[in-house]
Amino acid sequence: MQCPYCKQDNDRVVDSRSAPGRAAIRRRRQCVECDRRFTTFERVELRPIRVVKKDDSRVPFDREKILRGLSTACEKRPVPQETLEAAVDKIEMKCHEVFDREVRSAYIGGLVMEELKSIDQVAYVRFASVYREFKDVEQFLTELRPMLEKDTASS
Repeated sequence: MQCPYCKQDNDRVVDSRSAPGRAAIRRRRQCVECDRRFTTFERVELRPIRVVKKDDSRVPFDREKILRGLSTACEKRPVPQETLEAAVDKIEMKCHEVFDREVRSAYIGGLVMEELKSIDQVAYVRFASVYREFKDVEQFLTELRPMLEKDTASS
C-alpha cells in the first residue's frame, strides 16, 4: 500500500477491525518511512452493476456519489460519518442482492430516502425536496404529514 503522504510503499498494519455494517475491513496503517498513519478499507469485490438513469443512459454504480448525497442532506446535522457509510453499505448490498447487472436510479433514490428517514428527519426532508423536485409548500406538507401524525400518535 502506498503512503498517501510520502508515496513510499513501506507500511505496517497497526489495527484491523470490521467496518460498520461488516461490509468491509478497516485497517489502520503506519508508514515505516515517514511514520504517519492512514486508514484503508478492504471490501469484497462484487460484480460491477450499472445504474439506469431517468434518460435511460447507463453509468457505473458509484458509492461515493451516494455518500456525497447523504452528506449533503445531513450537512450541519448531528449525524456521524460512520452512520452515513453504513447506510451506503446497506444501499449497495441491497442493489446487489436484488439486481444482477442494472438498477434504476429511482430505486436507489428510494433506498436513500428510506435510510435518511431512519437516520435524521430533517435530512430526509432536505433530500426528498430535491429528489422529488418539490415545486411548492403543499408538496412539503404532504411529505411531512405522515411523520407529524406518527410523532403525535406516539406522544
